[in-house]
Amino acid sequence: MAADSSDTQKTPGELRAAARSGDFSGTTSGMAAGFVQCNLVIVPAEFAHDFADFCRRNPKPCPLLATSPSSGDTSLPELGKDIDVRTDLPRYRRWESGKLTAEPVDLCADWQEDHVAFALGCSFSFEEALLADGLEIRNITEKVNVPMYRTNQACHPAGPFWGNLVVSMRPMKPKDAIRAIQICTRFPSVHGAPVHFGDPSQIGIEDVSNPDFGDSVTIAEGEIPVFWACGVTPQVALENARLPLAFTHAPGHMLVTDKTNAGLALL
Repeated sequence: MAADSSDTQKTPGELRAAARSGDFSGTTSGMAAGFVQCNLVIVPAEFAHDFADFCRRNPKPCPLLATSPSSGDTSLPELGKDIDVRTDLPRYRRWESGKLTAEPVDLCADWQEDHVAFALGCSFSFEEALLADGLEIRNITEKVNVPMYRTNQACHPAGPFWGNLVVSMRPMKPKDAIRAIQICTRFPSVHGAPVHFGDPSQIGIEDVSNPDFGDSVTIAEGEIPVFWACGVTPQVALENARLPLAFTHAPGHMLVTDKTNAGLALL
């Protein structure tokens, strides 16, 4: 179900309730302005320590904001008092042995007592800060998903989790890229400053017009591509780990929390 104007006006708690009841299954981009949205990863407890270690070793693509208080606990009290990770996202992805097998709207039938959830920072937070400063976000202007690319930059492995960095790209004029670096440096818990700008081939991207994930966007004359570490990176690490069973959010279908974006900024 796509979002309508009444959805965009909902509070974080109301959006989670709508997802929980099945009344909302659309993407969360543009929802609950001012509040943090999170990527979600759920793994069996025997792999939780290794995944947490992967996040600690790779904080740019995997900024960890909250973890289940204990195995099997469906809450994330650090992010909202009534959150249930089984039901409160509009759509999920089910992974078996590294393969995507389904996109359910809840995890009630699949939830096990050894599951551990991880909430990771999302680029929606720093995009809001960039827009507030008057910078254009091209994928928002063109109403498409942000372009994302596999790079040749290896992440630090942890246990079965490994893979190369995935980046998202937003084209900007050089002066705007400098301003974006200044702004995003204040948000290390949602990917922080860009990891590269300019020549894409230097990080292993052969054709910037052909993203590995998301959609292509226009790069105008006088603009340069600016690349941020991307939350798809842990999904690639999950594919490589080939766990018997794991879950993530479906792209664009985030966990909307009660935490404010302003509260993430380092002054």
